[in-house]
Amino acid sequence: MLLAYEATRDVRVEPCEVATPVADTTGVRLSKPRPLVVPILRAGLGMLEGMTRLMPSAEVGFVGMVRDEVSLKPFTYAERLPKDLSGRQCYVLDPMLATGGSLGGTVQFLRERGADDVTAICLLAAPEGIDHIRDLTKDLDVPFTLVVAAVDDHLNEHGYIVPGLGDAGDRLYGLAE
Repeated sequence: MLLAYEATRDVRVEPCEVATPVADTTGVRLSKPRPLVVPILRAGLGMLEGMTRLMPSAEVGFVGMVRDEVSLKPFTYAERLPKDLSGRQCYVLDPMLATGGSLGGTVQFLRERGADDVTAICLLAAPEGIDHIRDLTKDLDVPFTLVVAAVDDHLNEHGYIVPGLGDAGDRLYGLAE
């Protein structure tokens, strides 16, 4: 939730009338179209509650990406997103930014659907993943922000963060075989 607070610093809001017990006043609410929170399955689900507690009226979509362990390239196996994301701010949840393949693929996927502002939120990152995302997003014609809690030393030959925390999905939900 602390990372969600930092990541939503520039969330779009609009004025609205609020009736208090003392007097009416003008407050703010999330602008329309509402922000879209996109956890990358399955590990990103562990970050979803913190985001929705901060922005309960945001919409939630899902992208299932997995990394081929030989090529280290991502591929999409599932998605549940609006077809048109024009005018949408999107917040991608991915606890581990290792090679940057899954996050990069998701950002490109959102951009192809018309998202006009993307923020990625990660708990732990490797410098190689940050560099990959920086290279990928520098040519996008949309604002991109990366919010990371900590940066570890490097990736090993298998594309895992060192020292890292292991597989985030397995740590949260156990090994699914």
